[in-house]
Formats: sequence, C-alpha cells, structure tokens
Amino acid sequence: MTLKIGHSPDPDDAFMFYGFAEKLVTIPGYEIDHVLDDIQSLNVRAMTGELPVTAISAHAYPYVADKYWIMKTGASMGEGYGPIIVSKKYKSMAELEANPNAVIAQPGKLTTANLLLRSWFGHIKSIEVSFDAIIDAVLDDDVDAGLLIHEGQITWQEYGLNKLADFGTIWAEKTEGLPLPLGLDCVRKDLGEDMARTVSQALRDSIKAAYDNEKASVEYALQWGRGIDAETGARFVKMYVNDVTIDMGERGKRALEYLFRMGAEKNIIPHVGEIVLY
Repeated sequence: MTLKIGHSPDPDDAFMFYGFAEKLVTIPGYEIDHVLDDIQSLNVRAMTGELPVTAISAHAYPYVADKYWIMKTGASMGEGYGPIIVSKKYKSMAELEANPNAVIAQPGKLTTANLLLRSWFGHIKSIEVSFDAIIDAVLDDDVDAGLLIHEGQITWQEYGLNKLADFGTIWAEKTEGLPLPLGLDCVRKDLGEDMARTVSQALRDSIKAAYDNEKASVEYALQWGRGIDAETGARFVKMYVNDVTIDMGERGKRALEYLFRMGAEKNIIPHVGEIVLY
C-alpha cells in the first residue's frame, strides 16, 4: 500500500524525511509517497483531509482538529527565534506603526506567522504574498514591510534590510521561554491510533537517520535550499529540527495550548479542546 505524506519543499522538512527518502526507515506494508507542496497549500489540502499524513501550520490545526491528530514528532518550533518583520525604509515598529497606510506582506492566511501578526500587530494592514517573493516585494517598495519565514529569517541582512520585530523574541518574553510552535506534522484520525503511533515513531527514526548521516542529509536537504550555501543550510536545518522536533514533550504541548488560547481569545481561530499527541 502507498502512504502519502505531505511536507514542504524546504531544507528542514527534507532533512526530517531523509530517512524515508533514502529508505533507511520504512513502515512495514507501505511505500512512502512524498507529496511536496508549500505550507499554505498543505494547509488548504488538510481542510478536506486529502493526505493521510501531512505537515501543516500550527495556525491551521484548529480548522482540521476533527480530521487529524498532532504527532509529538515533526513539529517546527523556534527556541527564541521565529518569523521576523523587515523593512527597507523603516527602522523600527514604532516608525512603521506611525504610518496609518502601512502595508505588511505576510506569507499566507493560515501560516502561524500570520496568526502571530494578527495577534500582536493586527491594526496594521497586511496582504498575502508568496513567502519566497516577500523580500523582493519589500525591496521593490510594493509593501512597507515583510514578514519572513523559512531561510529569509537568516538571509535578510544580505539585502540591506532592517529588522523591526522578531516574533521568536516576543514569544519567548510572553511565554517565559516556551518554544514557538510554527509547523506541525499530523496524521489523519481514520488511520487509527496504532498507525498514528507507528508513523510518529518512524518519523523519529527518520530524523535520527538524518543526524546519524548529517553530511549526506544536509546535502540532500539543500536540493530545496533556494540558493543558500551549505553552512547557511545546515544552520537553518538545526534551528528547526531540534529536541522538541524529535519529541514535543510537555513544553511543546504547553506552547501549543498557549498559541491556541491566544488565537481563540482574540477571535482569530476556533477554540481547540484537549490536545492529544501521538
């Protein structure tokens, strides 16, 4: 049987799934079919339960909680870092906020970056721009600022931009050091609890295989590095494939609960009940 697993064509996701891709890790009775799509598209596909296993933004989970369980493995969580707001012409959030007509480019309606933007800076107008076009939109003055995710979080200085806000820093201050949940890996409920645990363990084994073969796995992951060098790629991978990626644990669960509670209190997302991890 074929098991479709959706994930982003990004270095950190590719690194996590290296063990599957190289067949160092298998799920007995299944062939793994990697479905590569950008995270906003995966969020939309999850709304219909299309893929049995898929990466989604943490922001999207309240809308698909009836269809999917969260796996304790595979979450992208920043330890003191996260999406950032950058600008070419402004040097602080105060300057940006002083312009009543300011516009921020954000990477997708259901991205967690956008949930945080709406929660903390919802009074500033924003428009949706593909994540890999945001820096160009800022440089071309199409927008006043841009909210960067993925490798843009560590390459922005190369473009002479100013960092106005770091969501990882803001989050750490508000939560007293909890990791910032950005992406999740989920398994569809109709697969059953045993299969959910099997997939979660297999993903843990795949990540371990990537770290055990780090040179080869980083090289593999950089196929989706969008021009970044090996050193930058390795740095980015290790930012988002960390201890809480391997096992979210109690800290990760509390971080998710905080995120969902904050979003619901601000009427941005539906209320989420008890979180069960597999």
